[in-house]
Amino acid sequence: MCMMHGNINKAAGSDSVSTYGHEPVLEQETPLTMGFGRNVYSVHNHVGDLPPWPFYESEVPISPAEPGPMTTEELNHFMKCRGIEKTLIIPNYGIPVQAQPFSHNKRVVQLCQEGAGNVAGALWVSGLPQNSDLTDEALQLIHEPGIRALKMSYLLGGTADPRKWDEPTLRQHEKIFQAAMEKDIAIHFHTSPGGGSDILGFFELIKRWGKDMKIHLVHMGGGVSGHIRLLSQWKDLIEGGFQVYLDTSWAIGFAVRNLLQEVDKTGIGADRIMFGCDEPWSDYESEFWKIQGARISDEIKERIFWGNAQEQYFTKLA
Repeated sequence: MCMMHGNINKAAGSDSVSTYGHEPVLEQETPLTMGFGRNVYSVHNHVGDLPPWPFYESEVPISPAEPGPMTTEELNHFMKCRGIEKTLIIPNYGIPVQAQPFSHNKRVVQLCQEGAGNVAGALWVSGLPQNSDLTDEALQLIHEPGIRALKMSYLLGGTADPRKWDEPTLRQHEKIFQAAMEKDIAIHFHTSPGGGSDILGFFELIKRWGKDMKIHLVHMGGGVSGHIRLLSQWKDLIEGGFQVYLDTSWAIGFAVRNLLQEVDKTGIGADRIMFGCDEPWSDYESEFWKIQGARISDEIKERIFWGNAQEQYFTKLA
């Protein structure tokens, strides 16, 4: 469990890398050969700890997930334990404190710089006008070595549906989108059924910006309804020229099976699907076997496990 030290908002605006306090995890795992000889690149891995929070009906603060890696030593050990050769790292988040995930952006930059070409990073940004200053600070880091994506989530407020944005919210999003397009990097969007992260809102966003901007839909729409809706649109999105990408983390079995078997037959979108373990919120083993155990060609597995990630996130590390 992690312990919160210091003030969150102060830490987020500090020049130092925030830690919030954490307990080392290096001795808790023994390196394993989980990849069974297969190259594996994960395009979704969180770094940094998360302060305990009184979630839902809890009467005391709890930490639902283990801390993400905090140092290069910890990240390297994490990857070694799972047979991950390269990874794209994202700030850990999940408590209703706007400044918290921003506080890990400098950590992401540092880990990319120390990653020996095996670590790419996504910076946390926000479409909420109230986070304009924090987002501006984040975008100043976009040209740092290793930064290959931006990360956005509406779990902390707002909505993916641009039809519901007011003028300040539209301007805030356009600033972020323009920065991503100028650097030709993807924006990682968390998706989940219902609420502000519902896939229906993203369809409208894709329609407006998806031909000019790379859009990475994390969790394949999230949940049964999101999966079904996304699967029904997948072929049209790809053939329509929209730059849509997916990772399979947290996706329910039927959705991954159906998508991969269809791609194996038609080839449509074979270059758009990538493996993500979403540790520490998910677990590497189950995410790995969703792909490894699929009844599809090894060529498609190779694309998903590392080939597509190499093309999208790792060939341009600088």
